[in-house]
Amino acid sequence: MEHANRPNILLLMADQFRWDCLGIAGHPDVKTPNLDSLAARGLRFSNAVSACPTCIPARAAALTGMSQEKNGRVGYQDGIPWHYAHTLPGEMTAAGYQTRCVGKMHVHPPRANMGYEEVELHDGYLHYYRNPAVPLAESQLFCDDYLYELKSALGMAADITDTGLECNTLLTSPWPYEEKYHPTNWVASHALRFLDKRDPTRPFFLKASFVRPHPPFDPPKTEWAYYIKKDLRPPYHGDWDDAARLAAGGRITASDSGFADPALIHDAQAGYYALISHLDRQIGRIVESLVERHLWENTLIVFVSDHGEMLGDHFFARKSLPYNGSMRVPLLFSGGALTPSLRGKVTDFVAELRDLAPTLLSLIGAPVPETMDGVDLFAELQKKEADRRAYIHGEHSGSFPHHYIMTKEDKFIWFADSGREQYFRADDLKEQHDGIADPAYRDRICKLRSLLINVLTHRPEGFVQNGCLTPGCPYGAVIPEQGQR
Repeated sequence: MEHANRPNILLLMADQFRWDCLGIAGHPDVKTPNLDSLAARGLRFSNAVSACPTCIPARAAALTGMSQEKNGRVGYQDGIPWHYAHTLPGEMTAAGYQTRCVGKMHVHPPRANMGYEEVELHDGYLHYYRNPAVPLAESQLFCDDYLYELKSALGMAADITDTGLECNTLLTSPWPYEEKYHPTNWVASHALRFLDKRDPTRPFFLKASFVRPHPPFDPPKTEWAYYIKKDLRPPYHGDWDDAARLAAGGRITASDSGFADPALIHDAQAGYYALISHLDRQIGRIVESLVERHLWENTLIVFVSDHGEMLGDHFFARKSLPYNGSMRVPLLFSGGALTPSLRGKVTDFVAELRDLAPTLLSLIGAPVPETMDGVDLFAELQKKEADRRAYIHGEHSGSFPHHYIMTKEDKFIWFADSGREQYFRADDLKEQHDGIADPAYRDRICKLRSLLINVLTHRPEGFVQNGCLTPGCPYGAVIPEQGQR
């Protein structure tokens, strides 16, 4: 395939970045000038979602272009091999692109390149790969490039939890070392080094995959000091919240409930927002380098996250939930290679991570494998409204196992353990009113429930029996006979 005039692709991926934490999206507290600038000059999807909102299944969707039903990942479980016939970087490599990932992959085994020509790895702090029982080649202490460089520079005892913060806590403390050693800086610096060392005769596909703003909330002192003393908007609450969830230790330690102490919630927000502003600043470094190297005009920039963070909304923390703070993600396209007619636009089309691969492959003129069931987002926007994909089915096993159907207008949720249902209108962005018992929505809820029944009818777990949604079925992180491919 001819290389001339084919665009470079820069995929910027964050971890646990809420959909609403952009200045341009109207957030009153978070400062993201570089991302706002990209969005203002680009195309932003205001209804982008992560169908399976934790790291492993979300990244499987982005990597393979497949829904969770096809890639088999419906929950979080480390240690399961990733065997897929087609991946986005693999197809990019086959099309003649120079392909590199810097940062987080979160695949198994950890050093699997998944089609990239080269990976410079940093997966954050993963308990599974810290266990002495894992093979040496899978141990983070040996195979993680960032950790190797950190320990080489600061001593073998140095680690990313030297703030004293656990990797899923909501507590916050500033980064204890020079900023240049922060993992966010490391990804940006190594991405810049790739741009210096790349083969100039080939187009590139570069994924800069940041671990932050995933906890620990350890921003550099500059950003931490800016937010920690500010008055911040409190978390969202609604008529369906269960405040009793905070009773078990919520004041001091938070697992998935947030904090009962408003001061600790404030500090968690401050640490989280500070990490986002720090990430924005490092993204600015990369974008400026594209301009300086005369690459801007022929590069498409994509910014996305794998999932969000509840951050105390409705007395929840972390992810894996079917609520906006967890399952909605920022998604924008920008750069000089973006079609001029799409610049400065915002669309409410419901996009999903599986759509990245077919969109980018179609853009460069490469064939889209039949295994990919995502859509080409640019082509989808050219269709009439009635001809576009109408909904996304999302789900997650584990705690609060659930399925949801989301459209532009609304969202229906069914919890697979208890059978509980919820219904939210799209204009209720804070999800303050659960309309499941509202007579005005009865017909609409019945329609969405029927749609979910149709989607789940052939699932091997047995979610549908005798034509009805059936709670209590065994529900693991991998669809049986599906996720080992």
